[in-house]
Amino acid sequence: MTWVEGIVVMLAGLGAGVINTVVGSGTLITFPILLWAGLPPVAANVANNIGLAPGSLSGAVGYRGELSGSRGRILRYSFAALLGGVAGAVLLIVLPPGVFQVIAPVLIGAAVLLVVVEPWLGRRLEGWRQNVSPHGTWGMTAGVFSTSVYGGYFGAGQGVILLAVMGLLMAEPLQQVNALKNVLQAVDNGASALMFAILVPVDWLVVVLLASGAVVGGQVGAKVGRRLPANVLRAVIVLIGVTGIFQLIR
Repeated sequence: MTWVEGIVVMLAGLGAGVINTVVGSGTLITFPILLWAGLPPVAANVANNIGLAPGSLSGAVGYRGELSGSRGRILRYSFAALLGGVAGAVLLIVLPPGVFQVIAPVLIGAAVLLVVVEPWLGRRLEGWRQNVSPHGTWGMTAGVFSTSVYGGYFGAGQGVILLAVMGLLMAEPLQQVNALKNVLQAVDNGASALMFAILVPVDWLVVVLLASGAVVGGQVGAKVGRRLPANVLRAVIVLIGVTGIFQLIR
C-alpha cells in the first residue's frame, strides 16, 4: 500500500466513524476505498469490520449522556447483538469467498436504496413511535439479532436498518434511539471483529489506519456530526456505494 492510499484509507475511516455515529452506512465509504486500494473483497470486508469497531465504541461513548437509565435494555439487546455478530462472522468464514463476491453488490445496492428512502421511512416511523411500549418488545430483540447477523457478515447500512427497527418498536426520542443503536453496533462489530482476528488472516496495517480515523470520527459524529446537512451526507454515501458496486461487478 502506498502512502497516498494509506492517507485515503485513514480519511475514509474518519468519514465512516462520523457517519456510523450519526446514522450508519459508513461501510459504504470504507469498503469501496479498500477495494480501490487493492484488497480482495473478503479481505477488505474483514479489515473493514475490525477497523471500524473502535469507531462504533467511540461513538457510543460520545452518546453516553443519552443512555442514562437504559442499563437493563442495553444488556438485553447487547446480548442479541453479540450472538448476531458472531453468527454473521461465522457465515463469512465458512461460506466460499465466491458467495460473498456475488452477494456483496446486492447487499450494497440494498443499503444504498435504504439510505435513499431513509427520510421517508423516518417520517413513517414517527407516528408509530407514539403508540408502542417504552420498554421495547421481543420483536425488537429478534430484529436486533437479525440485523447483527447482517452486520457481522457485511454491515453496509446496518445502522440505518437498526434505527428503522428500533424507531418502530421504541417510544423514546430519536437521539436516545440513536445512542442505543451505537452501543449495539459497537457490540456487534466488536464480536465479529474478535472472531475474524482469531480465525482468519487480517491486514493489520489497514485495520490500524481505519481504526485511527474511525475513533476520531466517532467523537466528531457524537459532537457535531448531527449538524451536518443530511442531504449532503446521503448523496456522498449513495455516490460511493454505487462506485463500490461497479468495482465489484467489473
